[in-house]
Amino acid sequence: MDSDKFIFCLEGVSDVENDTATEVVKSLEKLAYNQGISSIHKTCDTIEGLEESLNTLLYDDHNFKDYEIIYLVMKGEANNICLNNYYYSLEEIAEIFEGKMKGKILHFANSKILDLNEEEAQYFLDITGARAISGYGTFSNKFTSTGSVDKAFFKLCQKEDDLIEIVETLYEKHYDLCKLLDFRLYY
Repeated sequence: MDSDKFIFCLEGVSDVENDTATEVVKSLEKLAYNQGISSIHKTCDTIEGLEESLNTLLYDDHNFKDYEIIYLVMKGEANNICLNNYYYSLEEIAEIFEGKMKGKILHFANSKILDLNEEEAQYFLDITGARAISGYGTFSNKFTSTGSVDKAFFKLCQKEDDLIEIVETLYEKHYDLCKLLDFRLYY
């Protein structure tokens, strides 16, 4: 791998005790094999599990600075996530991540819609310290972002630091899917 940028994936599941390899795990394995982009995948089924996984990454993983993307694959509705049939707003998530995401890109798969206005996006970025938050304005059961657009986005983030350049290139190379899923990046 040419750069030392990794992906930390937190996937919301119904039961963390179930060890079945999900589509996300398979996609991350392909990304590592084909693109050389390393990742860590954790599952969580509660908000406490999400917070615990994040804290483990922050305080126990000495390579945390190398994780550029925090990849969140969780169901939910517009601007909230659902874990164990409980909904949490992005404001609540921002408070959990408070000050812990300096320089990171938080990327949501299209298993939930991300539709922030300018004020909501700025609040999330200010509270978390994140460099950007990205995701999709459209949910689709037919087309998941996991196998295509997300991988292309991650690859571009490895090669390029300029967020505008990343989005422009993503749209140039994957216009139809970006348009269909309504890719969005707030910074």
